[in-house]
Amino acid sequence: MTRLAVVSGGGTGIGRATAGMLAGEGYDVIIVGRRPEVLAEAVTWIGPQATAVTADLTDPDQIGAVAEAVGDRAVDVLVNNAGGFTSEDGTGLPAVAAQWRAAFDVNVITAVLLTEALLPRMRRPGGRIILTSSQAAQRGGAGPYAAAKAALHGWMFELATRLGPDGVTANVIAPGYVADTEFFADRMTAEGHATRVAATLVKQSGEPSDIAEAARWLAGPGGGYVTGQIINVNGGSVLGR
Repeated sequence: MTRLAVVSGGGTGIGRATAGMLAGEGYDVIIVGRRPEVLAEAVTWIGPQATAVTADLTDPDQIGAVAEAVGDRAVDVLVNNAGGFTSEDGTGLPAVAAQWRAAFDVNVITAVLLTEALLPRMRRPGGRIILTSSQAAQRGGAGPYAAAKAALHGWMFELATRLGPDGVTANVIAPGYVADTEFFADRMTAEGHATRVAATLVKQSGEPSDIAEAARWLAGPGGGYVTGQIINVNGGSVLGR
């Protein structure tokens, strides 16, 4: 039977690129996101091996739709890519609390709920779990977003330790500045772009395909002995550690 990959946040940017690359490797791919029209466009771009599930992964009641789409198949690769930046709306401690809760909901709870729901279906041995983090988790400077992404690192270590005996790997990919995504939306200025490019050692921004290539390696035969790791793909803007 054809291998199966599930990619959250698969409608745009890094998620779409990763889903497309895995489809090119012969996987059936289920992409998950909140916007049906965006998912439909992504399915067309990825090709006939892709199907979409519309679900808000912060809501436990909607996770079942993904499990239903998987059915009784084994999940070979799970890419937890859903996430985003949350801005503060309002003033005072209630607004701060709301922003931090939203950041953890979008970046951590989505990954935790989807992973826990699909763990019974992960292929054993051979399953691969990949979490998309950010260089902000290692260098800070992005408030609750950086903290939420850093939380994925600690949780990934726990997953790798717990699932290693079953032959399932768990790793984090921490991208640097990738210009062609929705993450920055209207927040990026020409000056901000230039500053981020200058911060890299290779003096260029990343592409979604750069991150997808790392995911393909972790998902493929060459990644089978790699687990419990943070894979930096950032052009040298944050040095490895």
